[in-house]
Amino acid sequence: MSLVSQQRSDLVLARLKTLHPRVIDLSLDRIARLMADLGDPQAALPPVVHVAGTNGKGSLIAFLRAMLEAAGLAVHVYTSPHLVRFSERIVTAGREIGEDALAALLEECELVNAGRPITFFEITTAAAFLAFSRTRADVTLLETGLGGRLDATNLVDRPLLTAITPISIDHRSFLGSTVTEIAGEKAGILKPGVPCVVGPQGPEAAAVIARRADAVGAPLIRHGHEWTVREDGGMLVWEDAGTRLVLPRPGLAGPHQAENAGTAVACARALGAVSVDEEAMRRGIAGASWPARLQPLTGGRLRALLPPEWELWLDGGHNPGAGQALALQAHAWRDRPLYLVFGMLDSKDPIGFLLPLAPYVARLVAVAVPDEPASLSPRMGIEAGEVVGLLADAATSIEGALTALARDADAPARVLICGSLYLAGAALAANAFGHDLH
Repeated sequence: MSLVSQQRSDLVLARLKTLHPRVIDLSLDRIARLMADLGDPQAALPPVVHVAGTNGKGSLIAFLRAMLEAAGLAVHVYTSPHLVRFSERIVTAGREIGEDALAALLEECELVNAGRPITFFEITTAAAFLAFSRTRADVTLLETGLGGRLDATNLVDRPLLTAITPISIDHRSFLGSTVTEIAGEKAGILKPGVPCVVGPQGPEAAAVIARRADAVGAPLIRHGHEWTVREDGGMLVWEDAGTRLVLPRPGLAGPHQAENAGTAVACARALGAVSVDEEAMRRGIAGASWPARLQPLTGGRLRALLPPEWELWLDGGHNPGAGQALALQAHAWRDRPLYLVFGMLDSKDPIGFLLPLAPYVARLVAVAVPDEPASLSPRMGIEAGEVVGLLADAATSIEGALTALARDADAPARVLICGSLYLAGAALAANAFGHDLH
């Protein structure tokens, strides 16, 4: 990656942000118009697996990608947001898109759009569709950006398979204030005759998905009904009506990853003509990698600020469902004190995120998310911590928070940087230890 090409794509991305409509109205009109002007590349994608949900979308895609690649298949991947580089969002045939190719695609979309209002996500999704339509691959893994029904990715009208991961409260200003409303938006990716793999859901979300599936004629493959997964003796046991698979423990940390891996197995088995054998599933589950999802930082500049016997972890979860998943891991971590370095966007629910974690946390240090005007202030982070009963203070940076924790604590401890994918990206950049989406 050259500095010149990086600067070129950054300049185009900055220009594209200026095209953003004054009011964000979730709609497919703008992206449909642009895609038509580009020749409708979304109609020329390799077979698509379209994934929606609140939590676990990225982990599901990481497991499924690893399985598909272990089976020798070439895979396109579209995810968001990125952690350090925008190019992380677009993986063509197993490789993160090059900066020169990215810049050229963005400029092409900018030229064809001709200055008309369009959201940043819409026009960058158009660039991803162009990239995927021009590069041979066997499967395309497509993650929704926001919701599903009116998400730019939903312009793909005939995917091979859809999947819905656990649904909880998030993005209330766009998707609704209840799980029922949000599930209605997520279930908007269901298509007539296209199977949908459904991960674990609460009763409200499950009912909404079932009604939508009945309305459009989409067969459901549901956790707890058509398939189940559990950990047993250090192995993952996946079952449906006629099959029992004994698979390795997931390569991603956290008890919740068993369900994400199980959902990926259900997807792999539902792909039809795209064949993934049991050995590829084994290798994919064990070898999956997904940065900033309970990721241990074992080296780098941030890690060096802590004593050698300490642990440093990173997670980008940012809603109450993610807080509950982290609490399961924190419950298993009770061998040493747990400290949080916490930052979050001000559009999120800090109390809902912290409440399930609070019983396991010795101290919280609030920081602002670097370079984010919409960050929750450290003072508000402290207040949220205190509401849920935590000892809380603030620092001016991630580095400052780690330095203060190392100075004040006596015993070996575990530190979790959490609350925002944007904070996680800043931590990875500050750590300068690198990360790999593959």
